[in-house]
Amino acid sequence: MTGTDSDVADVADAAGDTEEALIEEGEIAGDYLEQLLDVLDFDGDIDLDVEGDRAVVSIDGGRDLSKLVGRNGEVLDALQELTRLAVQQATGVRSRLMLDVAGWRAGRRSELSALGTAAAQRVLESGAPEPLAPMTPFERKIVHDAVAAVDGVSSESEGVEPNRHVVVVPS
Repeated sequence: MTGTDSDVADVADAAGDTEEALIEEGEIAGDYLEQLLDVLDFDGDIDLDVEGDRAVVSIDGGRDLSKLVGRNGEVLDALQELTRLAVQQATGVRSRLMLDVAGWRAGRRSELSALGTAAAQRVLESGAPEPLAPMTPFERKIVHDAVAAVDGVSSESEGVEPNRHVVVVPS
């Protein structure tokens, strides 16, 4: 085996190890959430996946799952953080796990992407910067990505939490 072949094998092994670690994170999170659903007497199916460099856990199919989302996803964000802490306690490593309940986060991602694209089109037509409403870091990232896909505009974050927001500007 040449040095290059060995390097490729090392990268493949590291990628496999990373995926295994993410699968383990998802399984730990799934067990934690299953226990929580039992305590709350909620029904739901837990789905585990790996997307890119993070574990993704979804809870679907149960009644009253909207209570686990809360207003503007506030309960979901708190539940995600608690789940990350449970994974960290079990593994000793900080988790970047993403949690979705009843498809809320996936739907929000679509809404924000459309919002960013629409704002970019308006800025292209008017030539004037357009500030958007305050958002969480997760939400701002989605809008920045949507704006970046449109030629002739860019975006930047301004302000301080909790009023930090995206401004779409002509390039």
